[in-house]
Amino acid sequence: MIVAPLSSSVALAHLVLGIGVVLVTASPVSAQAAPVFVDGQAQIVPSFADPSAWIRHDLWVETEFDSDGDGRLDRVHVDVTRQAQTDSEGLKVPVIYESSPYYSGVGGADLNFFWNVQQEVGEDPPTRTPIPSIRHRTSQPIISESEVGTWVPRGFAVVHSQSPGTGQSQGCPTVGGANESLAPKAVIDWLNGRAKGFTAVGGGEEVRADWATGKVGMTGTSYNGTLPLAAATTGVEGLEAIIPVSPNTSYYHYYRSNGLVRSPGGYLGEDVDVLYDFINSGYPETRDFCNATVRDELMQGSHDRKTGDYNDFWAERDYLNHIGGVKAATLMAHGFNDWNVMPEHSFRISRALKERGVPVQNFYHQGGHGGPPPLELMNRWFTRYVYGVQNGVENDPKAWIVREGEDRATPTPYEDYPNPRATGVELHLGSGGNSVGALSTEAAPTAAPEEFADDVSFTGGQLASAAESRSRLLYATAELTRDLHLSGVATIKVRVAANRAAANLSVWLVSLPWTDGASITDNVITRGWADPQNATSLRESTPLTPGEFVELEFDLQPDDQVIHAGQRIGLMIFSSDREFTLWPQPGTRLTLDLKGTLIELPVVGGETAFLQATRPIS
Repeated sequence: MIVAPLSSSVALAHLVLGIGVVLVTASPVSAQAAPVFVDGQAQIVPSFADPSAWIRHDLWVETEFDSDGDGRLDRVHVDVTRQAQTDSEGLKVPVIYESSPYYSGVGGADLNFFWNVQQEVGEDPPTRTPIPSIRHRTSQPIISESEVGTWVPRGFAVVHSQSPGTGQSQGCPTVGGANESLAPKAVIDWLNGRAKGFTAVGGGEEVRADWATGKVGMTGTSYNGTLPLAAATTGVEGLEAIIPVSPNTSYYHYYRSNGLVRSPGGYLGEDVDVLYDFINSGYPETRDFCNATVRDELMQGSHDRKTGDYNDFWAERDYLNHIGGVKAATLMAHGFNDWNVMPEHSFRISRALKERGVPVQNFYHQGGHGGPPPLELMNRWFTRYVYGVQNGVENDPKAWIVREGEDRATPTPYEDYPNPRATGVELHLGSGGNSVGALSTEAAPTAAPEEFADDVSFTGGQLASAAESRSRLLYATAELTRDLHLSGVATIKVRVAANRAAANLSVWLVSLPWTDGASITDNVITRGWADPQNATSLRESTPLTPGEFVELEFDLQPDDQVIHAGQRIGLMIFSSDREFTLWPQPGTRLTLDLKGTLIELPVVGGETAFLQATRPIS
């Protein structure tokens, strides 16, 4: 593995700490078999780095649940890669652990097996055909190679496990159910001698983790990044640190937005039951039970593509509701242009953990889905909290943000995220949104309501780049005369009416002029979606009375971006978003009350900075 050179900003922060070389030895382990730390990071030890000498084995850990209804506690499949010295010299090491439902293959991403989004808002959806069954892999002694080449040479063992109902793990996939949290807890309990491991899925000889210190760090990306947080919510002793990358922290936020049925970016028509099919690679003999009880009964009866309302099914699958159990130091990583698992997922959890006093650091980049922190940031985090080396990471900057056009290996350190200097600036709308109306700190003395018509045949990019359109409303600031830094969450207050009982509502914040031929993310600052039927309650939709205004307020996705001089900031309000929402028949007419609508932007430097940036050059 090629390790990126230490960035100047990271190196500077570490230089201040003045941490030198630390050699950790404990009799009877020889110096050649001891982990080494330099500048607060675990180093590659030559005697740990020979793959041919590694000890590799698999086992099944007994959990505390029976999710497949066979009357026996489920066992999850685990693999272990550790240094030879953990046997020959009695070396005890901590563990880097990754769990996943993907290790034994997945179902096809054929849209024919997704939900048909050609559905009227607020009406029953068309039926869906399940994804064909995944062929079961009967043997998989080495579950994955991820993390092995990075951490075993540096003195950590690496463990992988398969989620319940996937691969050679027993149980049912539940996509965010309690067993997905309790399964990695059981593995961590086994590493601490509190749970039993066996050489076979049924029966078998007991396997002990006598080589483990009991200290564990978890990491992974996407679903694999969700499971470290899931495990942490159990409060399991021994889970010292987690590094979730692009984690899904709420399945409601993944498949819905403020009451609106919304697909994750790139997977139009996906929903929680589709994901169930996608990962259901477990034992064939239990699939009928799991399909009937989990997918067909629980999910179909609860996920509700008619209203998009929040309910107890979604509440169970929202880790913010279980945040009280989290003690593990958390280094959170996410991309501001991740429109699959959107950045709100990391932001909401990081904010809650900070409020509870849990150690938190954030790494954000300007790209899309995935993208872990630089290795040196991860190394310092695991070295401090999993190995227990006092490297001062708790005194490092709380946020590392990759600025636009910069390499991910060279993030800029910030005091925190959002930037503490950012404050909300309220912007009001001026007439002319079918072309381009005004967006400024001054409320227009008179501003008549403006109309737009839903038409999902247009993409958001086409609407934002059009000089004029009856299918959207667009309001823009004056051209910036200096750069303007946005950091945090934009919030919009909307007063809107429709001529039907239900309608999609979509909001984009964009930079203008639109750049022809460029990636859409070059112009999209952030986005948000909402269902006007949920203006007063997320749990209960209220059909709209045609022509009657409702007021709603919601956040757009978190962002940190510098809008450059020469650009304008545009607020676009439209109905159906072809990339994300349901596709009703065109024609629904919506009316926006300009005087009852405003957006609050998180501007570094506040209103003074905004006014300076929009002031004409004298």
